[in-house]
Parts: sequence; structure tokens; C-alpha cells
Amino acid sequence: MTSVSTSPVSTPAGVFGRSHKLSSRSHEQVVFCEDAESGLKAIIAIHSTALGPALGGCRMYPYADEFEALEDVLRLSWGMTYKAAAAGVNLGGGKSVIIGDPTSDKSEALFAAFARYVNTLGGRYVTAGDVGTNTDDLDIMGKYTSHVTGRSAVAGGSGDSARLTALGVFNAMRAGAESVWGAATLAGRTVGVEGVGKVGRELIALLLADGADVYATDVNAAALLRLSNDHPSVRLLNSVADAPVDVYAPCALGSTLTPMSADTIEAKLICGAANNQLATPDVELLLGRRGITWVPDYVANAGGLIQVAGELHGADRTAVEADVTRIYDRCRDIIATAREAGISIGAAANLFAEQRLDGAI
Repeated sequence: MTSVSTSPVSTPAGVFGRSHKLSSRSHEQVVFCEDAESGLKAIIAIHSTALGPALGGCRMYPYADEFEALEDVLRLSWGMTYKAAAAGVNLGGGKSVIIGDPTSDKSEALFAAFARYVNTLGGRYVTAGDVGTNTDDLDIMGKYTSHVTGRSAVAGGSGDSARLTALGVFNAMRAGAESVWGAATLAGRTVGVEGVGKVGRELIALLLADGADVYATDVNAAALLRLSNDHPSVRLLNSVADAPVDVYAPCALGSTLTPMSADTIEAKLICGAANNQLATPDVELLLGRRGITWVPDYVANAGGLIQVAGELHGADRTAVEADVTRIYDRCRDIIATAREAGISIGAAANLFAEQRLDGAI
């Protein structure tokens, strides 16, 4: 789940201004957390609890400063509200970020301090994994707070959400393929996957099994080597965003869809796991003018959220997987609504989520 972006010059400096710039639905609560002993510096953002507790992962990233961290957590928590609403789960939207390098700054004391801050919110926010955190970290948090999901099976959780996140993206991509080419399959299509971390690798395995030809890229050389060992048929490129592919799947950090990239993308379908893929909302319109279909990220990548929602509510794995597979149906319905109403797919997805938030459905 995955956007890190520096604030535009025109963005208001304060928390209230930044929240209102995102949406008329402003954030309910933003908490700044600091613990000198462990070195913790974190921000927890609760965007909405209209449908239930605000659930969203804890991201650990070496942000340049707290302003960059704030921008990210506000955008991501807002997105989680829409993701939960569109996914049909009874959860609100929240997110947290820890400012630090996940390769060197992790400690039990740091995650314990973070968990204690989560406890102060009294269950209004439930944390989970995200970029820079994993099940081991969540297991540590689970020693100090009950408001955490995505722990390992040994610790009583549902385990890593990468596989079901990828399954949801794959089914969203199938719906997009049906809209573009008339068949709900990626067989015979070329797919460029940007980012081959946990979700990207799982998605590639599904695409190959479906008969797709896969190109991939990542800034992490070790991740690419691991991919090549597992799937030698995958062709590695420096960039897939402007490669001659049928489908572009952004699965790394967000904001890769910019006015500039909208002019160079050759794919006819964009569908991936990254969060906040559009640098600005107007980019979808620019893509549309070139005949490119974009499947909204928060609809496509909701598989992990559906998994942890199932963990919270005690659903069995088979039922959860069936719910994730239904992302295909949800995407089909949203695409159909967009065509019937003459609006963008992104606008149709927002409309669906907002109707649920307002109690209309």
C-alpha cells in the first residue's frame, strides 16, 4: 500500500488546511507521537469512523521531515476510508507512519511505545502492516495492544496480507481487461509490474499462471534477483511505465501517474497495488483522453483490508478469500456505472464509497 510525496508549494502548511485540501470530509483526529527513550516519532491519522473503527497499516519510512510524513499519513488515511467503504466492510479509515529507517531503526522498545499510543485511542484506530513493517513487527505490537491485525498465525493473527492483496489486484485487472479487450483474462497480454516486493511477486505468479507475459522493474536489486530465481521467464526492465505493454501495474510507491507520465504510458489498462497512484485527480482525465483505462487503486488493492477485517470479525479463510475474489464483480459494476453515467471510473468509485458512507447503501 504505497505513496510518499512531498507537499506541493501551494499546499496549506497546517493540519486542518491539508485535510480540507484532500476532501470536504475532513479528518476526525490526528495524533503526533514521540517517545524519547525509544526514539519513536510517529503520526496516527483517523480520517473517519462512520462505518466502524478506523483501520489502516503502520508504515515505517525515512521521511525527509515531519511535513512529508504528515502529507503521507493524511493522504493514506483518507484513502483507507474510501477503500473500506468500497470494499463493503464495516470499518473506517486510518493510517499511521513511523519516521525511521526500517532496515536499521526497528526495536521492541520503539514498537512497544507506538502500541501504547494506539491504546490511548481506545479502539478508534486499529493498526496493521504496511511498507516497512511486517508480521514480526505486528507480533511485537500485539504484546502491548489488542488493537492490531495482520499478526502471524502463531500469534493468533491471519498472517501476511500480500497474497490476498495480490489476488484482489489480479481480479480487478481481470475486470479491467474485460472492459478493454472483451475477455476477463490476461492470457496473451503483456503486463509491466512496477515493484516486486511481497505483493508484486504474488501478483506476478498469478499473472504467469493466467498466461500473461510479464515485464518487471524495481529499485531493489536483491528483489529482482529473487524474482529472476523464482520466475526466470519474467523480463527485467529499467522502467515499465513507458514500456510497450498492454497493462501497467504500479505496485511500489504512489504518485507515478503524473501529467507527464500520462503522455508517455503505452499501456491501455492501468491496475496495480500501489496506493494514491494519481499525483493529481486530473491525471485520470488525461489518461482517458488517450484511451487508457485506470482501475482505482483503493478498489483494486482492498484484498489485504478484507483479510484483516475478516480477522477482526472471526471469518474463516475460505469466506475471506471469496470476498476478495468478488473485487472482480465490484470493479465490473463500477466500470459499468461510469459508462452509464458518462463519468470517469474514479468518480464512479468515489460515488459508490460516498453513498455507503452517507448510509445510502
